Amino acid sequence: MKVVMTGGGTGGHIYPAIAIADEIKRRYPDLEIVFIGAEIGMETTIVPDNGYEIILITADGFSREHMSRNFKVLLRFGKGTLQARNILRKLRPDVVIGTGGYASAPVVRMAQSLNIPTYIQEQNAIPGVTNKFLESRATKVFLGFEKGSQYFKHKEKHVVSGNPVRKNFTSVNRDEAREELGFKPKDFVLLSFGGSQGAGRINKAMMEVVETFNGVKDLKICMATGGYYYKAILEELEEKGIQLESNISIIEYIKDMAKYLTAADLVVGRSGALSVAEITMCGKPAIFIPSPIVSGNHQYYNAVAIEEKGGAKVIEEKDLEGKALSSEILKLKNNPEILRDMSEKSAKCAPLRAAEIICDSIEF
Repeated sequence: MKVVMTGGGTGGHIYPAIAIADEIKRRYPDLEIVFIGAEIGMETTIVPDNGYEIILITADGFSREHMSRNFKVLLRFGKGTLQARNILRKLRPDVVIGTGGYASAPVVRMAQSLNIPTYIQEQNAIPGVTNKFLESRATKVFLGFEKGSQYFKHKEKHVVSGNPVRKNFTSVNRDEAREELGFKPKDFVLLSFGGSQGAGRINKAMMEVVETFNGVKDLKICMATGGYYYKAILEELEEKGIQLESNISIIEYIKDMAKYLTAADLVVGRSGALSVAEITMCGKPAIFIPSPIVSGNHQYYNAVAIEEKGGAKVIEEKDLEGKALSSEILKLKNNPEILRDMSEKSAKCAPLRAAEIICDSIEF
């Protein structure tokens, strides 16, 4: 039997696919799994690094800021669809599972036209247009958030699974993670990140946080800027004459997120579906700052779903200021009971069996 996994562009689409593939492989060691991804996506390296074969097609995402680009995007979509057809005819998979992203739409659409059973996984509380379009011919739709069901039409196909997270997010030891990262057991560790490319507004606010707490010995800050902003932030620090003390660590990108999350006491970051799932899997309190430029404002609703259950606080980007963020961080640091309560409630939101629920629902 053969399964095609498709999804990518960003880690938020790739890692859930890997988590599902890992669970399939655990259950059916002899089953063949092949990924189909986009030539320009992060999956080109992440998927092989996780031990899976990947075939690449031409695909790109629509731009909401530069509409003139979308004519080329449509041409690339057409080319990618033809490539997907040829690949699927050659592979002849029994099942195709799509987790969203550039490559997912043409592959799932073509699989449906070839009458191959398809399954789609929608990570966000507010689903995207593509998955709503693909739903009619999909066998099942797996939902990261129960709220997402109301935006689809065929509720009989819906399975509320939560978003699948790789097993290493529940297997890392806190003390060992802290030792490896250079944190002491009693340190208060703040972790900040804005996704693989970073988030400019979060970085700007965090720069004020860094200045405020620079040199505070029992408060450790690990700030992941994202590749786009890393050099600019280091240059800004140099221009301001700010010399970072040993309690501040500024890095470009976090490769082992499970280790950093396990070591953290509090997280500041975006509320993409995967980030929310990973944070809650580790039972971490969070200050979510949703991106306002995503379809359907879905990051806001992802974050609110955790805030309503007491596991996080939400600051909208329009209200984000460095001083206010510093104040909120300090308040939580100085109130361990509140932080502990948030941690417990965050853990209760965790999608503990997401990959298992998805695999239980697929007809292999």
